[in-house]
This record gives sequence, C-alpha cells and structure tokens, in this order.
Amino acid sequence: MATLSIPLSQKAFSGRQLPAKCGRATLQELPLPFKIRCSSVGDGYKPVESFAQFKELRSVACGVLAVWAVTAASPVIASNQRLPPLSTEPNRCERAFVGNTIGQANGVYDKPLDLRFCDYTNEKSNLKGKSLAAALMSDAKFDGADMSEVVMSKAYAVGASFKGTDFRNAVLDRVNFGKANLQGAVFRNTVLSGSTFVEAQLQDVDFEDTIIGYIDLQKLCTNKTINDEGRVNLGCR
Repeated sequence: MATLSIPLSQKAFSGRQLPAKCGRATLQELPLPFKIRCSSVGDGYKPVESFAQFKELRSVACGVLAVWAVTAASPVIASNQRLPPLSTEPNRCERAFVGNTIGQANGVYDKPLDLRFCDYTNEKSNLKGKSLAAALMSDAKFDGADMSEVVMSKAYAVGASFKGTDFRNAVLDRVNFGKANLQGAVFRNTVLSGSTFVEAQLQDVDFEDTIIGYIDLQKLCTNKTINDEGRVNLGCR
C-alpha cells in the first residue's frame, strides 16, 4: 500500500493556496489503495504545531484528500459519472454464477463484475445466494430469475429488467434501480436501505416485510406505479 505524505509549509498557508503536487507524485499517479498521512512543517521541515489557523488548514486539506481517496477507491457510480468500458472478457456473464468474494458490504472488488446486457431470464439455480456487490447490471435481463439471498450492495442496475424476479431475503442496499423494470418482483424480507428507484416500474411488486429506512421509504412511496397493496405493505401514507 502506497503512502501519500503531504507537508504543508507556512508559505503555502500564507498564500491560501495548496500545491498542485504533494511530494513527488500527483494524485493521478498514485496506485490504489493508498494511505494518506498529513503533516505540518515550517521552513527547514521543522514541525509547526502552534498555529491554530495552520492546523485548521491542514485538517481541511487532509479531509479533502481523504474524501478523494474514498471516492476514487469506491466502485459506486453516480448518475453523472461515466460507466467503464464494457468488459471484453469472453465469459463475463458467467462470472455472476461465481460472484464477488471480497468486500461484500462495501462493494470493493479486485475485478469489476460486468454483467451489462447479459441475459439470465428464468435462471433458477446459479444466482441464488451469490454475492454480486457493486456489479454493473444496466440493461441486463433477470426476468423470472431466483435471486433470493443474493448480496447486491452498491450494484448499478439502471435500465435492467427484473420482471418477476425473486429477491426474498436478499441484501440490496444502495442499489441504483433507476428506470429498471421490476414488475411483479418479490422483495419479501429484503434489505432495500439506501436503494433508489427513480422512474422504475414497480407494478405488482411484493414489498411484504421489506427492510428500508424512513427517508428511503418516503422517496420510494413517490413512485406512482406501486399498487395499493404494495403501498399498504410499505406503509406509504
């Protein structure tokens, strides 16, 4: 693991400008993952700890860089970010039958799980209980598939089709289901905390005993495609 050590001089502080480079490497040149260590130095690289404002600037600089590091290392894809190029791996769709083996909760992986445009229609045995954390699923088809007990934390499923998919007892936290077709999907006893369903089709979805936070519930209840039974199960007002 590489370490980024950032000395901040009094001169840099007095001008209210931070150097574009830290040490000898730019942020883009650093391998991931890496560790950030910030230190304050005066002229001659002697520690300076007595300046309250200087310490404040140092803390801000470290905070900004720490956020950058977490964002760069995380595979979560925001709506305004570009997706990585489609994987050219010949058997990339079959990787779903193995899934990810590390970082289930945080969606950290050693290799992207690219399932875009793959067709798993009516797949009843090979997806159940798999870890598909941070998987790229946009425009893939999972219609009628048994995905019970899967872990899909931080998956990107924009535009995917899950018509009639069984998600019982699954962990689907922080999944982007924007514009996905989820008609007739089953979310019984399923964790949906932090997941988004902007413009998703949710007709006849089974939300019985779904586990979801209050704020996420309020957002979900704004979806007009949820039927009356679904709204009762969710507790929509």
